[in-house]
Amino acid sequence: MLWGSWGAALGLAGLLAVAVALPPVVKIGAIFTEDQRNSATELAFKYAVYKINKDKTLLPYTSLVYDIQYVPRDDSFHASKKACNQVQHGVHAVFGPSDPLLGAHIHSICDALDIPHLEARLDLDTDIREFSINLHPAQHLLNTAFQDVMAFLNWTKVAIIYEEDYGLIKLRELVRSPHNGDLEIHLRQADPESYRAVLKEIKSKEIHNIVIDTKPSNMQHFLKGILQLQMNDYKYHYLFTTFDMETFDLEDFKYNFVNMTAFRVVDVTDLSVQEVLRDMARFQANINADSKLNSTYLQAEAALIYDSVFVFAIGLQTLEQSHTLKLSNVSCDKEQPWLEGLSLINYINAVEFKGLSGPIEFKEGRRIQFKLDLLKLKQHALVKVGEWRPGAGVNITDRAAFFDPGTMNVTLVVTTILELPYVMMHPEKNYTGNNRFYGFCVDVLESISKEVGFDYLLDLVPDRKYGARDAKTGQWNGMVRELMQHKADLAVGSMTINYARESVIDFTKPFMNLGISILFKVPTSQQARLFSFMNPLAMDIWMYVFSAYVLVSITMFVVARFSPYEWHNPHPCDMENELVENQFSLANSFWFTIGTLMQQGSDLNPKATSTRIVGGIWWFFTLIIISSYTANLAAFLTVERMITPIENAEDLAGQTEIPYGTLESGSTMTFFRDSMIETYKKMWRFMENRKPSVFVPTYEEGIQRVLEGNYAFLMESTMLDYTVQRDCNLTQIGGLLDSKGYGIATPMGSPWRDKISLAILELQEKGEIQMLYDKWWKNTGETCSRNEKGKESKANSLGVDNIGGVFVVLLCGLAFAVIIAICEFCYNSKKNALTEKRPASAPHQSLCSEMGGELCFALRCRGSRQRPALRRQCSKCLPGATYVPAMLDIPPHPPQPPSRPPPTNGLSVHVCPEDTSLCDRMMIPLELQHHMQPQHPIHQQMDN
Repeated sequence: MLWGSWGAALGLAGLLAVAVALPPVVKIGAIFTEDQRNSATELAFKYAVYKINKDKTLLPYTSLVYDIQYVPRDDSFHASKKACNQVQHGVHAVFGPSDPLLGAHIHSICDALDIPHLEARLDLDTDIREFSINLHPAQHLLNTAFQDVMAFLNWTKVAIIYEEDYGLIKLRELVRSPHNGDLEIHLRQADPESYRAVLKEIKSKEIHNIVIDTKPSNMQHFLKGILQLQMNDYKYHYLFTTFDMETFDLEDFKYNFVNMTAFRVVDVTDLSVQEVLRDMARFQANINADSKLNSTYLQAEAALIYDSVFVFAIGLQTLEQSHTLKLSNVSCDKEQPWLEGLSLINYINAVEFKGLSGPIEFKEGRRIQFKLDLLKLKQHALVKVGEWRPGAGVNITDRAAFFDPGTMNVTLVVTTILELPYVMMHPEKNYTGNNRFYGFCVDVLESISKEVGFDYLLDLVPDRKYGARDAKTGQWNGMVRELMQHKADLAVGSMTINYARESVIDFTKPFMNLGISILFKVPTSQQARLFSFMNPLAMDIWMYVFSAYVLVSITMFVVARFSPYEWHNPHPCDMENELVENQFSLANSFWFTIGTLMQQGSDLNPKATSTRIVGGIWWFFTLIIISSYTANLAAFLTVERMITPIENAEDLAGQTEIPYGTLESGSTMTFFRDSMIETYKKMWRFMENRKPSVFVPTYEEGIQRVLEGNYAFLMESTMLDYTVQRDCNLTQIGGLLDSKGYGIATPMGSPWRDKISLAILELQEKGEIQMLYDKWWKNTGETCSRNEKGKESKANSLGVDNIGGVFVVLLCGLAFAVIIAICEFCYNSKKNALTEKRPASAPHQSLCSEMGGELCFALRCRGSRQRPALRRQCSKCLPGATYVPAMLDIPPHPPQPPSRPPPTNGLSVHVCPEDTSLCDRMMIPLELQHHMQPQHPIHQQMDN
């Protein structure tokens, strides 16, 4: 047992013993394994004690004195004996050892005697230990950190290689975690003799993501096995569980772009850490220690043991402010606990400070606060690319580090499929290698390769398919299978990004957006028909016009007969004529309306207000109808009408005469197969059950079937646009059925995906992809010249929705004319009733009787009649007469009148000379009035 020189310290501290609560000397013990003798861990422990004793602010009146004991690894018996020996000499705390088995035995002794036990080792025991303070990060938190990194890297298949038995227990949470349900994990135990065999097995299974948990002393053997099996290229990604990755020689891996990732707890770039390393190097020289300390980095175990000493010192300092620390005789034999131990361990558990291993905080003896730096191997060295903290997760500060292949000439295997104009092959045999191919996707791949920095070898997929999963076997085919089996690094072509493919492979950002549309043969022009002049108006409009013509004609006839102002004397020079007639007979009414409809004149002119309203509203109606017909007729004569049996997908799904299909084993077929929309489900059932099959193996065959007629091909809009622009016999029907994009496919977890995505975004922002699109779609000189007559410019027959309003106006006008005619009729009847002067012997004529007589007169369908008012007026001249017959009521052989000079005008007018007002109203010449003498009643009757 080697103790430090305590004499001088005891003498100096004894003078101040009465003034402080801590003893002048505090003894601590440390137990290291034999392989840690003169190691950086031992040096860090000694340097920490030295620095605390030198510090004037931390324990200024107390000195730490250490005792170091060495035991063989896995020798718990001797470790327990030496720990009891340290306890008997009055140590206030025990540090170490790092071996899990030895550490458990030492802790049982400290726990029984209530002596603080400070550790810096991985502890897999999840039970709470009352007198243990462990500065090593808890393993369940480390497993969470590993899971976050694997999730960021999109790992779906990983192998875990562990060396010691407790390594499986350490990483068991990675296997059991519910977050890794989709992660395929392969567990393998290996040692230096079996490293090569295990790595060879992993390579044969095409597992490219590996978690390594080996002893630090055997790490070089493992790295050598990687080199021997040539598993040191960009395809492989190694995640190490050690915190000391910086201490290994990785020179052979820097320039092969192999991915190596690890965590560290000591940030050697921190200025305070660098200062401690320099001071520790000077301390090593002063004590002539044999340990080899690297001044540029510090191992995690050494940093943790250094921080544990400071945690103990800070706990002592906090205890000093409220308690007095006394040491009593403690022995393993007596099993009598130290009474002050519980207070000391509580104060140590409450310590919070920043050490070499980052922020330190404890909960029930477990470290819950720390920071892990994420390291990634680059060409020059391991660099920090992010960090991880409990509760905050992983924070990647340099994403490009995981996907940057550098400037090395890496050759990628690229699989593709022939498709116009994406990828085409020269028919000549003198082309070799990548020069055999040309097209839009080949140009895009060339631009991306220059942007990212890799070479490629382009070849065709063997089965000439994009890739779809078989519903029965669950197996994939085409380019998807090539990527899943890692036979290709990239898949380039018109490959659609969809859910099914994304679940088994990765896609970059889309370099082209598109959708599904319908390719159909251009319909033939409509043949001219004999009665094509009727096309400008719909058939129902023609029927409405005819009905309006009949209605207006009848309305004109009825209104003209009701209105008294439409009745006139057919012989205006014969003032004695008792007849009046109406020009709007039924035949004349139809002739008047047809004449105005044909925009021709007529000798019939309405005189009454009501009939003029009917005529005016009809003229307005014919103006609108004729103008609309003329305008639409011009459109029909200049626009080609097409016979299109289908207009959209709904029309296609609603018929069975025209078969339709898609490309076999393509994303379009998958879209209809998996769609939940009823229209598309119906279309899929039709395509699936149609015999012969409507699916085609290539786009060329599908286009040829469309050209043959009676077939619709469902294809992606970009390819359809290319085809339509080069063949004027083809056209697109309807719009897009969905929205999707083309992307470059990579195997799951490929390091090239994000880098290529960034390159695609940059090319899109520069407009280079659009320029390539125009080059292969529009500027090839192969586009056809078509007379674009889209459906938007097609002339359509005018229907009720277009000119239905004019019929409403016509009906309103007719109704108004009828109202006016009724008003005229009523007004004239009232006027006649008031103006008649009847003698006392004459019967009284009421307004209703007058209106009834006029109505009966108006309803007679013949054109000329003697109006009732005129008959009554003439009957006033005959006091004894009660009836004045009309001309039509004269008997065939009337009695001859007496011989007397006839009137000068040759007319027989029967008026009463006493009633001169009536003669004045009838404008009878004065010389004729002298001949109007009263006669015998029989003579009057004969004259009439």
